[in-house]
Amino acid sequence: MANFKYEIIKNIGNISESPKGWTKELNLISWNNREPKYDLRDWAPEHEKMGKGITLTKEDIKELRDILNNMDL
Repeated sequence: MANFKYEIIKNIGNISESPKGWTKELNLISWNNREPKYDLRDWAPEHEKMGKGITLTKEDIKELRDILNNMDL
């Protein structure tokens, strides 16, 4: 795996926690010193490991918000 840097700029919120202590989080993250983006993924305690996730721009997150607001939950 290639080396990369990340910095969690802001934790927006935790969605769930597994029995092993991993949390599914929405964060604002800067990857490799780039402009921060919204990121949704699983994290091990202390953020020492991460699972696969998705990274979203501000426009993506707005569109997702609109889709979720229109769902009948």
